[in-house]
Amino acid sequence: MGAVESRNRAQALIMAGKVEVNGRTERKSGRLVEPDDQVAVTAALPFVSRGGVKLNHALDQFGIDPTGWDVVDVGASTGGFTDCWLQHGAARVWAVDVGYGQLDWKLRQDPRVVVLERTNARYLTLSGLGREIPLDGASVDASFIGLRLLLEPLAPLIKDGATVVALVKPQFEAGPAKLGRGGVVRQPKVHEEVLERVVDQARSLAYAVQGLTASPIRGPEGNIEFLLYLVARGHTETTLNIERVVDEAWKAEESHA
Repeated sequence: MGAVESRNRAQALIMAGKVEVNGRTERKSGRLVEPDDQVAVTAALPFVSRGGVKLNHALDQFGIDPTGWDVVDVGASTGGFTDCWLQHGAARVWAVDVGYGQLDWKLRQDPRVVVLERTNARYLTLSGLGREIPLDGASVDASFIGLRLLLEPLAPLIKDGATVVALVKPQFEAGPAKLGRGGVVRQPKVHEEVLERVVDQARSLAYAVQGLTASPIRGPEGNIEFLLYLVARGHTETTLNIERVVDEAWKAEESHA
């Protein structure tokens, strides 16, 4: 690979817009390059995966300071969100994933990380986390499952007033009939419908909605994704303008096209 340590790392850098080919930003990791093409990494990825860039954006955008928090990261995978929580001062992170062997080695060796692999978050309990006291915060970044199925069992694991940052992936919420070629949501109206439904579902589970923003980088197939800021059993909410958030996301998408 040369400039980076692994294929996965290279893909993450490309999709985060950190790689140039012949002086132009390349965002397609499957593109073939010629031997005489000039390939350059323009900036290092600050986290073990591109997921960290997404969570970092949410923490900055919403003014969330997790210093000293105990956090559960649902759908940890390589550990981008976990890494980001730690870099922002979290005391401990429970990295939960239904898969196995994906978490970055650096995080596996970190005493602040509790690794829970082969663990279905839908059936997770406090005792399964080895705790009696609910956690201070949570993040959710899962694929092939609707957020509602994870937000409901998450609620008993976290304190009243706990912060939740959930990555909304419209491609797994919209249904096959509303997906375009390659499994990509290609209509802003579908994004609006998905976000309105997810927000309503969160409210029905006693989460107070505090904010919504587009992810700064796209999903693996080019899907626009969104970051939802929730507070468990909160009493006040922020008014959302979902149409505006979606419109801004699509304008940003067009500027990168």
